[in-house]
Amino acid sequence: MFDLTLSQARDALRARTLSSRELTAAYLGAIDALNPEINAYITVTHDAALASADAADAVLATGEAGPMTGIPIAVKDLFCTKGVLTTAGSRILGNFIPPYESTVTANLLRDGAVFLGKANLDEFAMGSSNMTSAYGAVVNPWTRRGDNRPLVPGGSSGGSAAAVAARLALGATATDTGGSIRQPAAFCGITGIKPTYGRCSRWGVVAFASSLDQAGPVARTVQDCAIMLGSMAGFDPKDGTSADIAVPDFAAACARGVKGLRIGVPREYRLDGLSPEIDALWQQGLAWLRDAGATIVDVSLPHTKYGLAAYYIVAPAEASSNLARYDGVRFGLRADGHDLTELYEATRAEGFGAEVKRRIMIGTYVLSAGYYDAYYLRAQKVRALILRDFTEAFEHVDALLTPTAPSAAFGQGEKMDDPVTMYLNDVFTVPVNMAGLPGLSVPAGLDAQGLPLGLQVIGRKFDEETLFAVGAVLERSAGFTTLPTKRAGA
Repeated sequence: MFDLTLSQARDALRARTLSSRELTAAYLGAIDALNPEINAYITVTHDAALASADAADAVLATGEAGPMTGIPIAVKDLFCTKGVLTTAGSRILGNFIPPYESTVTANLLRDGAVFLGKANLDEFAMGSSNMTSAYGAVVNPWTRRGDNRPLVPGGSSGGSAAAVAARLALGATATDTGGSIRQPAAFCGITGIKPTYGRCSRWGVVAFASSLDQAGPVARTVQDCAIMLGSMAGFDPKDGTSADIAVPDFAAACARGVKGLRIGVPREYRLDGLSPEIDALWQQGLAWLRDAGATIVDVSLPHTKYGLAAYYIVAPAEASSNLARYDGVRFGLRADGHDLTELYEATRAEGFGAEVKRRIMIGTYVLSAGYYDAYYLRAQKVRALILRDFTEAFEHVDALLTPTAPSAAFGQGEKMDDPVTMYLNDVFTVPVNMAGLPGLSVPAGLDAQGLPLGLQVIGRKFDEETLFAVGAVLERSAGFTTLPTKRAGA
């Protein structure tokens, strides 16, 4: 049962060879057995999941199934879920139970999905390792050959990615602000897509950086992600940044192939010191696409080198603004204080973790009088140049191919003494967010230690279909079938 992909499980459910209750009960049992070890879930909703599965079976019996009917998935604990604890991985929201449903999760429920629970994440989605959660670190289901020391699953959607990789969900919702879907997907050997900014509603998603945050799915295959994104996406009048644009048949695009497509290779992504293994995989990916009928074209994105620096001005600035609402007055944690100022200070000191405090301080600084023009305004100008580079490149190519991350998953405790070193994990993914473009990560090989490596496909705005077409070819060519050691059914 755990070998089924989301699309295969959907076929089995519709053929009535498998019930949603059987499938959901199996996944809940797997979570109970394995989650204490990998900590992928903060909250598991056993009773609600089984009730949803029973309702799905009743719908399946009528032959009127929706795109996700009966499919058990995880929900990143950044999406508000009505009546279910929503923490954003932070102590400051440790008692927050939303009275409303986020648009993305409402869309999935409309299409029949079964929610298993809320997946762990870096606090307020700030991190590349899933080590900053107030509910403990998530453990990557993969281990190095001959070495059982725990590895990070990537962040911030590490719980979502680990749950899918460990066979504790058929898919999961995730969010990506600077790479938080694609990097954990690469670290955990699964597929993940950050759609175009505006493709999925941000309403009801706890905000980190409003001009960068975008919801998307992680799942085992390219087609599984296409199915999930088809349900998650759509115009939402409640979100002022939501794009009023039709949702195409993403799953159908997986069968298109790449014959006649022009695939760009950005020369600036060939970083000094890039791992020979990652470079070799990149070249292999280009060879696969060439063999499938694509033309490989060298392109330049000259402002890419400024992307990471600009991102770490823009994102903390927006975080500083967004997190000002957590004051202990209206919802969430409230610490004691003799007056209002003391209440604010005590609540935020107790409620926020070190990484969140660091980013709030950075963001407040760059927005302060005398520094706004020197830092924030200049970073926004660089952002415009990054978008211009991509726009000019896409006049000549249909998609770009790059590595997803500069390394495979690293050990818990490694690289963590220096925040700048941690931020460099996002070097290949951040420019996509700065430009508002879609990016897809596909597992394509293993490093010398037996850990998965991903390739990233970048596309034009609202052209996720080409990403799915290219990703499906890479997936078939790579034939990636290796499984992590920690998983249900192992």
